[in-house]
Amino acid sequence: MIRLNECGAQALVRHAIGEEAAADIFATLSPMLPVDRREGAEIDRAEFAAAMNMLLFRDLLQRVPTGAAYVRDVTAGGRRVCFDHGAIRTVCLPNGGTGALPRGELAFRRILEPLGYEEAALYPLPRLRMTGRAYRHRDFPETIPQFFVSELHVDQFDGPFAAAAARVFGSTRDPLDAQAHALLARFAAGQTVDPATAAAALPVIVGAFDRHHDRPMMTDYELLKQSSGEAAWIATEGNAFNHATDRVADVAALAAQQKTLGRPMKERVEISANGQVRQTAFRADLVERRFRTEDGGDRIVTVPGSFYEFITRDRDPATGTLDLSFDSGNATGIFAMTKAA
Repeated sequence: MIRLNECGAQALVRHAIGEEAAADIFATLSPMLPVDRREGAEIDRAEFAAAMNMLLFRDLLQRVPTGAAYVRDVTAGGRRVCFDHGAIRTVCLPNGGTGALPRGELAFRRILEPLGYEEAALYPLPRLRMTGRAYRHRDFPETIPQFFVSELHVDQFDGPFAAAAARVFGSTRDPLDAQAHALLARFAAGQTVDPATAAAALPVIVGAFDRHHDRPMMTDYELLKQSSGEAAWIATEGNAFNHATDRVADVAALAAQQKTLGRPMKERVEISANGQVRQTAFRADLVERRFRTEDGGDRIVTVPGSFYEFITRDRDPATGTLDLSFDSGNATGIFAMTKAA
């Protein structure tokens, strides 16, 4: 049973993963909602968004051992992680949708906007032939994590690449069921939902952040990789969290400390054009993925998986508010973490 005498977001997480695992994630992450927020009998969009983010962060740690080891150090020191943003990659085919999904980032806009997110800025990534979009929560922009959603423009590549992309991503299935669509429609209309309805839809919506196309052919993967490491990454990992990001006080000092521990840290810190946003990351952990082969068999190959990132955000001297922006140059540098693995 979902208990209503606690924050709705926490109740949803307890229901999804059990008491012990939920207690662990609550102790790991800084609160995303005000501790004195009025509790209600129903779940609103911010509570659902917070629960979704907690589960996505947990999923990322289960797939990224280097990030999990860092987080264990943080909690052992009596501190918490400030979850700044998560990032996902999408594919925009030249015509129509991406398989059964809406094309590119629209597959996630339909989830994020009903949960209270709005597009905050557009970030061209021309070197990668991609576009990034920042989605920021309207209600709690500094504490509910942002999403950095990028889409790969297949029409900017050659014909063989486009044909391979169509074969790989054209098989994508839509993970959202009727119940999830109904819940998102209610949130989009400004309504709340009862806890049981929210609890049933939460794992479906969290499950959208995964790979939903068939295992790629090895030859198609190699063809994509020749022109775009990002396309190759999406071929194996799909729309899973590419990385989750910890907001820290001094990213340069943290990077130096992690290097002394022998962790696979990016060589340099990326600094935004305005100097107020600084980012670095661990290099992606390697994972084993199974591919189909031309002879009808399969082959297991070690490829880059997801990674864990760090960011320092200064306060804007003009407004006194936290600089929640991103930077195209920073993003391009961070994308390389899945190539360097």
